[in-house]
Amino acid sequence: MLERLTIQNVALIDRAELEFSAGLNVLTGETGAGKSIILDCIDFVLGAKADKSMIRFGASECSVRAEFSAYGEEVGAVLAEMDVEREEVLILSRKLTADGRSAVRVNGCTITLAMLKRLTALLVDVHGQSEHFFLLKESNQLRLLDSIAGEEVASAKQAVRNRLEARKEILASLKLLGGDEGERSRRLDILRYQIDELTRAELKEGEEEELTALRTRFRNAEKILQALSGARDFLCGDGGGIDGVNGAKRALGAVCGYSAEYSALGDRLENAAAELDDIASEAERCLDELNFDEREEARVEERLEEIRTIEKKYGGSVRAAIEFLSRAVEESEMLSDSGERYAKLTRELAEEEDGLYKDCLALTEARKRAATQFTARVTEELKTLNISAAKFEVYFGDYTRDDVKNAISEGLGEVKFLFSANAGEPLKDLGSIISGGEMSRFMLAVKSQLSAIGEIGTYIFDEIDAGIGGKTARVVAEKFCKISRGVQIIAVTHLAQIASLADRQFYIEKREEGGRTRTEIGQLAEEGRLREIARLIDGSDSPIALQHAAALMKDAAIYKNSL
Repeated sequence: MLERLTIQNVALIDRAELEFSAGLNVLTGETGAGKSIILDCIDFVLGAKADKSMIRFGASECSVRAEFSAYGEEVGAVLAEMDVEREEVLILSRKLTADGRSAVRVNGCTITLAMLKRLTALLVDVHGQSEHFFLLKESNQLRLLDSIAGEEVASAKQAVRNRLEARKEILASLKLLGGDEGERSRRLDILRYQIDELTRAELKEGEEEELTALRTRFRNAEKILQALSGARDFLCGDGGGIDGVNGAKRALGAVCGYSAEYSALGDRLENAAAELDDIASEAERCLDELNFDEREEARVEERLEEIRTIEKKYGGSVRAAIEFLSRAVEESEMLSDSGERYAKLTRELAEEEDGLYKDCLALTEARKRAATQFTARVTEELKTLNISAAKFEVYFGDYTRDDVKNAISEGLGEVKFLFSANAGEPLKDLGSIISGGEMSRFMLAVKSQLSAIGEIGTYIFDEIDAGIGGKTARVVAEKFCKISRGVQIIAVTHLAQIASLADRQFYIEKREEGGRTRTEIGQLAEEGRLREIARLIDGSDSPIALQHAAALMKDAAIYKNSL
């Protein structure tokens, strides 16, 4: 459960610290005082999208810290995956700076926003008025039903997904076969032409580079000839480089015996003379081997043009063209035997679609079994919430074997919630007939069922009591109280009936001091609760209102003791 929430520089809040209890925690205050800001702060630290506008004017950053205790094994497993050490208290903190940077930590370890959302989805369930609209979408109704159905439906959905994947692979193989016999024949003709063209080209990796180097030599033949001849003449001519080095060697030879230094110079000249002789011989060999045949030059140009034409058609490089040839040969061999293979794949597809149809039927049946129990429980809850004639069913649309081609990972057939609040009225789509007050009670009935099957330890409700009053308000308040015996509830409310049943109550108000407005949050003691509940009853703390509030709190205490 959520034990402590610390808020710094959010909206009109300088700093606030709320310590929640187990059971029912309520937030009350005048309209516009900032009650929903508290829930926004909780959303923020749980990973909701936020922007710089939430930072208090004049501050450089805002932060929210939440401390949880008594969390389940599933949360512990996620922490282990994130390499975050499990501790007795789980501390989440999130900071947002004025330049838009965000920092998220769990038990002091930095994590990503996606990791935070995955973790907090197991800790807190937030229900606001906008969730009414969420449940009006049929896709969301299906998600809710599947979450309640549990492992049986999850296993059936996996079977459907496996079938769809197998069907997808068969269809891909059929597509490669090219459709009917005429299409396959035309494809084979194209492949044979491409294979023949590439085979005749006899492509080899590295050949293009060798030919390009040859062409460069052909185009610079005269310059190469002049360079080699000049180098040879400078080395071997009378008075050339070799003669000069030999002369220096002879001159130094007369004194080499006088000093090791002179001897070393002589050795170096000996080596230089040998190296120059070798260079001269190599230059002579290159000259002898020069062969600038115009026919060879033309062959090189033609071959390069052929290679580059092939490259343009088959992938942009020799390697890509060779790989294209390999794939073309493979496809050609497959298509050559395509008639028998096509028939075999067609049979496999029919068998897979038969299996997919059966798996979709099994999924629907699993959902129907779950829906029967779920709708019965929710209907009973609605009756306790003062909708005595409530009827709630899940509609499942029909489908046949022919519809298998439209199957998705969620199966086949339409699924939607049907509801009727009044005796004699037919069941209709949830969104077309349910009122705001009825929707609040419907959601509360659903949440009461979810609280019994999940590990989530905290439920948050933002004015779920909107649109109800009188006797119904008392019934809803008692339902809140009952649910809160098993899970922690934090609720924003305007109803005195709910506030009177709170285990802990906070009052939110706005104050103006020194030209600045700020929101203050305080935990109410018994006297404060009495006056606040009186205010919720008639907007004042008149003697009559206080008397009424006292009676309401007394009845609440009796009810809580009876649970």
